[in-house]
Amino acid sequence: MDVSLLGGTGDIGEALALRWARDTDHAVVVGSRDAERARERVADYEDELAAHGAAGDLSGCGNEEAAARGDVAVCAVPAYHLADTVERVADALGPDDILVSPAVGMKHDEAGAHYNPPAAGSVTALAARAAPDGVAVVGAFHSLPAGPLSDLDASFEADTPVVGDDDAAVETVAGLAEDVEGLRARRAGGLDNASEVESLAPLLINIGEHDDDCHDVRVQFG
Repeated sequence: MDVSLLGGTGDIGEALALRWARDTDHAVVVGSRDAERARERVADYEDELAAHGAAGDLSGCGNEEAAARGDVAVCAVPAYHLADTVERVADALGPDDILVSPAVGMKHDEAGAHYNPPAAGSVTALAARAAPDGVAVVGAFHSLPAGPLSDLDASFEADTPVVGDDDAAVETVAGLAEDVEGLRARRAGGLDNASEVESLAPLLINIGEHDDDCHDVRVQFG
């Protein structure tokens, strides 16, 4: 499978690129608004993999080319860039493609992090509105701490809730998640449930910031 990471030069993009490159045979296409930046980051990722005795099928290019090459496109950009990013690559997405949104709307103040959904109700719903007709949209990877996920020296165990209205697309993304060693997908229903899933992220951040016994918190169910 070809997996593209739109905005794959950021924290969660790096973490997913490293894990999929190390743990799977998927071709991972790292996208960026700046194609040269994407290629530079791919070189960094390859160095990191080599330092751990691993290699992977990685390449870098602009977001539009990445979207065209991927069977699954993960929009690994902040929530406030998501709609613009999806609209820019819309012509490169085909009806058989799957668009994945891991973004969460948050605001921060002295008390901590707070869920701040858009008017659409969730960032995943916002992605669905921006996506071309026929492109299945799935929400996943919202509550994963990027730091531990990108640390190839450490084992990583966590669950990621997956939401979507297209059952086949949900199963594809769930399988892609579980291709990462230690990561388990949990089906959480349709896109209408995305706000509940997304709101886990600020909760976990607040626990990590305020509880000295918990750092880089992640969720596991059952």
